[in-house]
Amino acid sequence: MIPQSFIQDLLNRLDIVDVVERHVPLKKAGANYMACCPFHGEKSPSFSVSPSKQFYHCFGCGAHGTAIGFVMEYQGLGFVEAVEDLARNAGLTVPHETDENSHRPTHAPELPDVLLSATRYYREQLKLAPQAIDYLKQRGLSGEIAARFGIGFAPAGWQNLGDIFPDYNSPLLTQAGLVIEGENGKRYDRFRDRIMFPILNQRGTVIGFGGRVLGQGEPKYLNSPETPLFEKGRELYGLSQARKAIHDAGRVLVVEGYMDVVALAQHGVDYAVATLGTATTPVHVQKLLRQSDNVVFCFDGDAAGRKAAWRALENSLAHLVDGKNLSFLFLPQGEDPDSYIRQSGKAGFESLLSEALPLSQFLLRELTGQVEMQTQEGRARLLQNARPLIQQITAPALGLMVRKRLAELAGVTQVELEDLYQIRPLQKQSPGLPRLKRKPPSLVRQMVQFLLAEPRLAQGSELDFTEGEDGETTLAALIEFLHKNPQIQGMAPMIEHFHGTEHEPALRDAAAEVMQWEDRFDLAEIEREFAGALAQLEKQRRDREIDALLSLSRSQGLNPLQKEQLQGLLTRK
Repeated sequence: MIPQSFIQDLLNRLDIVDVVERHVPLKKAGANYMACCPFHGEKSPSFSVSPSKQFYHCFGCGAHGTAIGFVMEYQGLGFVEAVEDLARNAGLTVPHETDENSHRPTHAPELPDVLLSATRYYREQLKLAPQAIDYLKQRGLSGEIAARFGIGFAPAGWQNLGDIFPDYNSPLLTQAGLVIEGENGKRYDRFRDRIMFPILNQRGTVIGFGGRVLGQGEPKYLNSPETPLFEKGRELYGLSQARKAIHDAGRVLVVEGYMDVVALAQHGVDYAVATLGTATTPVHVQKLLRQSDNVVFCFDGDAAGRKAAWRALENSLAHLVDGKNLSFLFLPQGEDPDSYIRQSGKAGFESLLSEALPLSQFLLRELTGQVEMQTQEGRARLLQNARPLIQQITAPALGLMVRKRLAELAGVTQVELEDLYQIRPLQKQSPGLPRLKRKPPSLVRQMVQFLLAEPRLAQGSELDFTEGEDGETTLAALIEFLHKNPQIQGMAPMIEHFHGTEHEPALRDAAAEVMQWEDRFDLAEIEREFAGALAQLEKQRRDREIDALLSLSRSQGLNPLQKEQLQGLLTRK
């Protein structure tokens, strides 16, 4: 676990403008910097970076965060990886604390070196294993492709890694997922008698392995376990090698296995990636949409393939963006990408890609196939089943088109459907930057925004509650943090202090709203507004306590202490 003090120090040393500008060209626009958003397609800049607030916000898609959040989102990294990446660029070494409650090992600086050494060992062993070489040749793979993907071989035997790691009992080997320690303390290699596929992150660093048995055996594929470097729900196999090809082809193909990626690359389809033995996650979808405007999911045509496709669709709905296309390709029964491209070649396989179903068509086809469309009851069931899915679609234009088509299928008007789903019609936007529709901020949300804009306001503030409604606990936690850290300046340290807590979403949303203030408030006005809001919040809290005591008095009476408490509250009121 990374100490909070280090994260605060790192953010104090960073300038978010420098961090963002490494990846996105920025132009000065008043007090802030603007660019076309890297997280959704647009022609007019709506992505704003504030050097004073150390925060970015897109007025189009709503993406927002600190320098750490930007690196996580743009590079598809976890929190620890993003902090380490920023620290490395700042010339800092990340310290780590041991968390007794954590079941995951601490990320040691030597871990990438251990995995790289294992990669080299497996590659050397492949040269000494004719049965493994024959297997790869039978699968149609050349030495060039094997080298490009770093394919190796883990020989049979229980402790082969002892040949390259003199300290076979080192905890680093278990942390890296290379060695298993049994209940009796005996250690042995995790990967044995398997073709080895190194898994790289987007920077090209080895973070784990996938191993495939040569012949029959279970499991057919074996992945590295979750480690401080490797989270399979975040990573895509082959992405590091495919990035240029994805850009050139204008699309990214998502398949299910390592061999599919490698076999497709062997035949010239080198823009494919694979999930790592897990269903497509929302993080996968976000990462894929950052790579290309066209994402094609390719699945086997059997029941398992359809189930995997539906899971991918469900996890995509909340991340759809107008102008980006997700589609689904189902291969003929009994075929997978590897077998199909070996039979049909690149031209045959790519012609099949043109038959991929757009997400909207796949969604409606599956929903209508689950009910009796000839009956009113069946169409009512269709509307019921579709509702939670339709409500997740955040892309305005696509959501509108899907609702329109669904209404036609169900035999209702679009207005009737939107009334049923409680979806408001699109409102005309005023000229200028696009604005996200937000409900008016509550009193508590306003106070959180004021504290993010001017942290020193907390020093004269006291809140006499630990539990409350509508974000009061977040406000109280923020004030407590600022009391203990009066030196804090800027929004970024406050937000990252609460990373991973229940308060983080509310703070990030409040920070995004502060970014939209522009120059509407000066310091004196913020101070007056905050003082007034604090007084009003205290009044609301007293009123709630009075109402509760009066209700209790009517129902069962008050004891002497409660009567005294009520009298005091009424006197102050």
